[in-house]
Amino acid sequence: QVQLVQSGGGLVQAGGSLRLSCAASGRTFSSYVMGWFRQAPGKEREFVAAIDWNGSRLYYADSLKDRFTISRDNAKNAVYLQMISMKPEDTAAYYCAASSSSSNYFRSSTYAYWGQGTQVTVSS
Repeated sequence: QVQLVQSGGGLVQAGGSLRLSCAASGRTFSSYVMGWFRQAPGKEREFVAAIDWNGSRLYYADSLKDRFTISRDNAKNAVYLQMISMKPEDTAAYYCAASSSSSNYFRSSTYAYWGQGTQVTVSS
């Protein structure tokens, strides 16, 4: 079974920075779209960012593109999410995900493989 293992969550003050990591095992993801999503209690899971490992194309939610950066290390089968200037509304459980499809990257239903999630809490 493909496994995505996340790390890097935690508590951060508003205005601070945090970096999330997601490492894949069990399969090579060189041709996969990798994405980050987040979900706050009582809310729908929302798209954060995605990266096409083949073309190194980056996609972001419009409201986050100036503060969040997605990157990857193909040698490690890993994807990262660097978050800066964090706000309380960034508080959520964050999930990395992988899809063999390059379409509909912004939809959570596109992704077949998911990390375990990690909590990010931004205090004011």
